[in-house]
Amino acid sequence: MLTAVAAAWQLPALSAEEAVKIPAPTLDEKPGTSHSETAVFAGGCFWGVQGVFQHVRGVTRATSGYAGGAASTAQYEKVGTGLTGHAESVEIRYDPTQISYGKLLQIFFSVAHNPTQLNYQGPDHGTQYRSAIFPLTPEQRTIARAYITQLGSAKSYRAPIVTRVEDYKGFYPAEDYHQDFLVNHPGYPYIVINDLPKIGNLKMMFPEIYRNDAVRVSKGS
Repeated sequence: MLTAVAAAWQLPALSAEEAVKIPAPTLDEKPGTSHSETAVFAGGCFWGVQGVFQHVRGVTRATSGYAGGAASTAQYEKVGTGLTGHAESVEIRYDPTQISYGKLLQIFFSVAHNPTQLNYQGPDHGTQYRSAIFPLTPEQRTIARAYITQLGSAKSYRAPIVTRVEDYKGFYPAEDYHQDFLVNHPGYPYIVINDLPKIGNLKMMFPEIYRNDAVRVSKGS
């Protein structure tokens, strides 16, 4: 989103990202007994990325926040300078018996953002809006890198994938007013233009895992 979000309504509708139909990863995590794992992705403004994964079956929580930098600079105004090393990110907690890490990656690369845009997404520019994956385990790192190679070899996009696989240094939740933003403000112009189309694409392209009732961060939801 823009640093001055109040100006977001002035953006043209062309800033909405198109969904791309892509194959599932040929390499994915092995089934286990755990019912709780975590993934961290960055793909532009966290409002839309969070909103997408809040509508995915098997996701138990999706939290907007910051990853890639230090705890001391994990605040919205500081991250907005583009000098902290942070990217606006989403921490996704999921049940691997219901959905795999690879499936989350497929959604991330297909409908949640455009992985060919270097250091921007739609109207939002800066390294804080970069496309990045922060693996929490060696297995996640291997799967993410293999999938990027797979999609690149298949020429799934009209331009090269620029998504970075970065070292995980911790995840820091964003301020409360950023949480559940899409769910709480579906009529907000920025959301209408840039993010609601992503929810529609999720429902259309992944009907088997789409859930209408979003998983919220806010208490009592």
